[in-house]
Amino acid sequence: MAWFVYLIECQDGSLYTGVAVDVERRYAEHAAGKGARYTRSHPPRRLLAHFEHPDRSSALKAEYAIKQLSPAAKRSLAGKGAPA
Repeated sequence: MAWFVYLIECQDGSLYTGVAVDVERRYAEHAAGKGARYTRSHPPRRLLAHFEHPDRSSALKAEYAIKQLSPAAKRSLAGKGAPA
């Protein structure tokens, strides 16, 4: 089963990074206010990108690495990722 790391742009311009098996379902949860605590207080504007990984472990490692990047680097990465 493939896992995905995804990037969401929030309405205030901030970025959220997460992992999921079903990115569309998870984004819908965020948009409905039932996702992560961060996106409940920073509602999502759009899904910027998602990246496929073969398993949960590699997705979590990639998520951690992306979270260490600056916002500008995350936006650059999103421009190279799979379109949302």
